[in-house]
Amino acid sequence: MSEDVAPETTRLRLAAQPDDHQVKVTVVGCSGSYPGPDSPASCYLVQATDALRTWSLVLDMGNGALGVLQRYVDPLQVDAVFISHLHADHCVDMTSYYVLRKYHPTGTQPRIPVWGPKGTAKRLAKAYDLPRKPGMREEFSFRVYDKPITIGPFTVEPFEVDHPVPAYGLRVSAFGKVLAYSGDTGPTAALDSIAADADLFLCEASFRSCDDNPPHLHLTGEEAGEVATRAGVKRLVVTHVPPWHDAQTMLAEANKTYDGPTELAAMGAVYEL
Repeated sequence: MSEDVAPETTRLRLAAQPDDHQVKVTVVGCSGSYPGPDSPASCYLVQATDALRTWSLVLDMGNGALGVLQRYVDPLQVDAVFISHLHADHCVDMTSYYVLRKYHPTGTQPRIPVWGPKGTAKRLAKAYDLPRKPGMREEFSFRVYDKPITIGPFTVEPFEVDHPVPAYGLRVSAFGKVLAYSGDTGPTAALDSIAADADLFLCEASFRSCDDNPPHLHLTGEEAGEVATRAGVKRLVVTHVPPWHDAQTMLAEANKTYDGPTELAAMGAVYEL
């Protein structure tokens, strides 16, 4: 249990009735590697509503994400942030979020937990040219991925994936519903565990199968579909397509290897689990 969630809150949550439970995912940003003309870089809002209130988690905060996030949630109402890895297209807008929380006219906001790979606090302080100590530690409570995390009705399970820097995919569950998020990764057995029987699989597809792609970096659309098939996911959403590629190519590739519901991620798309 996160130290930022009060025991009284937890008891009220457990008293909620099943009919009160709602889980939804909003695509805030889905452009791969850098922002595109139609979307910021990676950012996903995951919300669960119980009898007490709506809980809000943010997965990644890439270039341009904070501006669009404000369409869907008050940033001061976010309960926690999960950074998959420390490439700029997944974390750099945390610098803007730091400004919002530190200098908001209602006063400096309480710290919220931010999970990420080892070195997240140092990386973000450097990105804003802050001294390493305190860096952003007065605004965010930084934690390193280790074991499953419980916050409100959510359980978040991190899995290390295959990327040039330490990187994690995330399995997010609440009220029996599961969101699987690949983060950025090349082919890895960890994806099968992340996506197993998921209601929704947000899977990156940054490479085309027809190209000579470097290893240990990203997936093709075909590889995303293969994972979805092996894992038995209920719906596949292909994301993180760089603007230099035609996203329809990745969708067509995924449809070759997965015969379930498949679509391209789009800014503003909402999925109810």
